[in-house]
Parts: sequence; structure tokens; C-alpha cells
Amino acid sequence: MKKRMAPGRSRGFRMLGVAALFAACAPAADTPTPRPIVIYSGARLSAAPERMEEADVWVREAMTDIQENPAFLISTLPVPREIYPWDGLEIEGDTARVAYNNRAPDTRTPYMIYAYLHLMREMGQLDQWLPGTQALEGYELERAILAQVSEVWLYGRTVFDAHAYQPLEELIYATESGYLDAFILTARPEKFETERDRWLGNIPDGEYQYTAWFEETFQELPPGLRAEEFEVMPDGEARPDSVAADTTGGLR
Repeated sequence: MKKRMAPGRSRGFRMLGVAALFAACAPAADTPTPRPIVIYSGARLSAAPERMEEADVWVREAMTDIQENPAFLISTLPVPREIYPWDGLEIEGDTARVAYNNRAPDTRTPYMIYAYLHLMREMGQLDQWLPGTQALEGYELERAILAQVSEVWLYGRTVFDAHAYQPLEELIYATESGYLDAFILTARPEKFETERDRWLGNIPDGEYQYTAWFEETFQELPPGLRAEEFEVMPDGEARPDSVAADTTGGLR
């Protein structure tokens, strides 16, 4: 029987947004040494300290901009279910709203950053955060943003002991194992139909290879091939949670 990753608590990563508020005016403390992570199948990931030091600087600067820049707003909507970052994203003008699982508060920061990067693309400022990406569109844009979200979650997991969360575990393990394209194109075949056809044309057994790896790693089929996919629409009782009104920072 497959096991699902239960949401949990990790005060350090949730409070990172507070630290980010001061990142621009005070040196950040030494980044804790990243620790290897392991999931129930025994699959392990690790990250080099130098890599996570770079991620630390990037996340703190991004969260400072999210919290302090009056030119835009990132709003979050807590929902009581597992959800992938792209499932709950809405952009209107200078505001981006993204849904996240309220039982997994550690995920709020990477989901906010996903929304933030998409909004920066709309505002013509993405190159400031992901150099060379402003001209990207469609699949290439989404891939670049998800790769950065993966880096943010790997940082949270290895440095701040953020609790495992299934959709983001799938993302980081796929990214680190060379299956990011397969992950996206299998999970979202209708959104990126042309790119999926090209992928399967270049690697005819690509989906088979990816599915075999995914089942070995997570003991279930990958998203896009499951009989029942996660619901993505928020409950009627859910309420938006605006960053502007959040005094605890990036995650709470």
C-alpha cells in the first residue's frame, strides 16, 4: 500500500520570511549545513553547502521583495487538500493569487515564489530573478520557474527541515533525477501537448522510463496517470490570505 507524506511543522522555514525582511540591511546568519533527506521508499537527496548558500541569498532577497515592494501583491489562498502550484494560480494586473494546502504551511513560501515569478514575467522583471528568462514563453517559461521552485523547496527541506509534502517531493526528486521534463509533460499533457509529443517522439519509451522510476521512488503512478487526480478548486469556505496583511512573513 502506498504511503502519503503527511504535512507537518517546521518553524525555521515558515519563519524565513521574517528573516528576509532584514536581509537587505543586515548580513544573514551562516546558512545551516544542509542535511540529506530521505522518503519512505528509501530514496535520498542531498545538496552541497555552497549550492544552498546561494539558494539562501536568493530566497531571502525574493521574500524581501514580496513583503516590501508596494508595486505588486502576492495573495495566498489556503485550501484543505493537496494541490500543485499551477493548480491554484491566478494573475490579474499587479496581483497574483496562489492556493496552497493549509495543512502544510511550510509550502506557502515556494508556492508564493511560484506565483511571484509568474507575476514578474508579466511585469517584465523576470530577468532580475532568473537571468535570461524574460523572453521565454509557454513550456520553457514554466520549466524555468518550476526548476527554481524545486531549488527553493530543496533548500527548505535540507536546510530548514521543512516537512515532506508530496507534490513538492515529486518535483524535487524529479528535478534532481533528471526527470523534470517528464514530470511536467506527464502531469500537464493538455497544457503542453506539442512539447509532450516532441518529447515522446525523441524518446519513445520516455514515459515508460519515467513511470518506472516514479513508481520505484513514490510507490504510485505519477500525476497525470492516476485514476483519481487531486481536486484543485478551493472550498467555498476558504478565504484568501493576503501577504500584505501577514505579519509573520513568508510562511506561517
